[in-house]
Amino acid sequence: MVCAGSIGCLPRICVDYRQRHQGAITRSPGRRHFDIFPQYDSLFAFLDRRPELAGHRPLLFERMAAHLVFCLRRPERVRRADRRAYFRQAAAHYRRHRPPGFAPPPGSGRDLALLARGNYPLFAARETVRRAGGLGRRGVRAARRRLSAGGNRLYYALQRRLPLQPDLAVYAAYWYRAPACNPQAVEAAARRLAPHVRSVWIVRPEAVAALPPGTDHVLPGTRRYWKVLARGTYFVNNVNFPDHLVKRRGQVHVMTHHGTPLKTMGLDQRPYPAARMDFDALLRRASRWDYSVTSNPHSAEVWHRAFPCGYRDLPAGYPRNDRYATAGPEQIAGIRERLGIPEGRTVLLYAPTARDYREGYLPDLDLEAFSSRLGDQYVVLVRTHYFYGRHEGLRELHERGLVRDVSRHPSTEDLCLAADALITDYSSLMFDYACLDRPLVVHAPDWDSYRDARGTYFDLLSGRPGETPGPVTRTVEELVAVFRDGTWRDDRSRALRAAFRERFCPWDDGHAADRVVRAVFLGETPALPPVPRRTAPLLRASAMLPDPHRALGTPLRQPTDGG
Repeated sequence: MVCAGSIGCLPRICVDYRQRHQGAITRSPGRRHFDIFPQYDSLFAFLDRRPELAGHRPLLFERMAAHLVFCLRRPERVRRADRRAYFRQAAAHYRRHRPPGFAPPPGSGRDLALLARGNYPLFAARETVRRAGGLGRRGVRAARRRLSAGGNRLYYALQRRLPLQPDLAVYAAYWYRAPACNPQAVEAAARRLAPHVRSVWIVRPEAVAALPPGTDHVLPGTRRYWKVLARGTYFVNNVNFPDHLVKRRGQVHVMTHHGTPLKTMGLDQRPYPAARMDFDALLRRASRWDYSVTSNPHSAEVWHRAFPCGYRDLPAGYPRNDRYATAGPEQIAGIRERLGIPEGRTVLLYAPTARDYREGYLPDLDLEAFSSRLGDQYVVLVRTHYFYGRHEGLRELHERGLVRDVSRHPSTEDLCLAADALITDYSSLMFDYACLDRPLVVHAPDWDSYRDARGTYFDLLSGRPGETPGPVTRTVEELVAVFRDGTWRDDRSRALRAAFRERFCPWDDGHAADRVVRAVFLGETPALPPVPRRTAPLLRASAMLPDPHRALGTPLRQPTDGG
């Protein structure tokens, strides 16, 4: 693969590796591991026959040397009785294939120097010292973990023998990151409609400083954490709680989810190569749900197939989208002011999603070219997926003033309210943003790879009403043209967006969180709004976007108290 001029990928599995229950060869010590030597001889013979590939030799040699030392250090591969013989062959390979002028990479110089000299006694002595020190440190850490875990398990078991606290609700979001998303909206509604229910958030230590004043919270692993898991009655999360949570009789779990599914979810992921999960464990977690909050009929259908468990479907709309129906012009203007957006500018929010088929954030859009060609009348906000850390290239563009990196902004809802249009690829944010009835542009340069690796429920790029929310682009030139020629907000764009809203936003009327609270905490059966399309647009972010419905004489509908 290093030497290949190009690499082709097929949308199907070609090799299915099945491991016997006794374990793989990598954990079966024996002389079979000596086969590594003729394999590497074959690799370098391949290079010898192709002089044009000589530039790859140093990298491949360094990989071979590291691989040989790696295997030698592991007793599950090379037995103690075979180590000296293995080392001799490894040293011979090192000397035979070493390219002229090779310099070991930092951190491996001593090991490779001993290999080059064939000095097994010194290598073995260094390994003995290294393993003794490592085992000592690991042993101390393991003992501490066992002691702590044992105490926590005992404390948790004792607390589960005590009565539930009927007024205690435990909230979490995104694996204990911080209060956010649907759980945060549900908690705000519960404070208003069910004030007798006490709220406790589970958050990581690094999120504590940013908590709103007066937020009751616990840190994972503390005594109070185990106590609220044992004694709480209501559990609200947009992802699954950890496996160590034992659901008691009388506890009520509410899964709010955190997006409308375009990509396959749950058991539907099984045929696709990007699926890397324990599906049995996933079903055990889903079996704890009592309620599954659904944002639209499409989501309800998907959840029932992807998570075939005994929960109750709670069609309510998405609580986090309530703000889109209730935010007024003053609030939107305040958000834009806090973001430092000059008056009269058109704001474009670019929010790509994560990729299952590759590691780390790699921009699929040339942001420098895009921003430069648009001109100063536009402000481009960039929000990367929360799975990724900071990206140096994006930071540089931010410092140069070409784009604004808002990846760490605490509220996605604020960013959507501030934006005059959304540019995304396959992010579920498109379904939320559609509630605003503002232009949506799909930039999908790698649609085929994304679809084949993860699977999707419909063809986002088909151009069919109800599937495609607006113009589709594949290159930066096409994306710039969409904004320059007005395609992003023309009649066809509005028609596609209307059909998309009809399918995916039928219940987002500003009262979704209230419906969840009334159903879960108060035992009521809240009524849903009618499913047919709402023809009136919601509030625009800036005066630069003309309102076509005004020209047609359609009144702007304001949300009502009754939903």
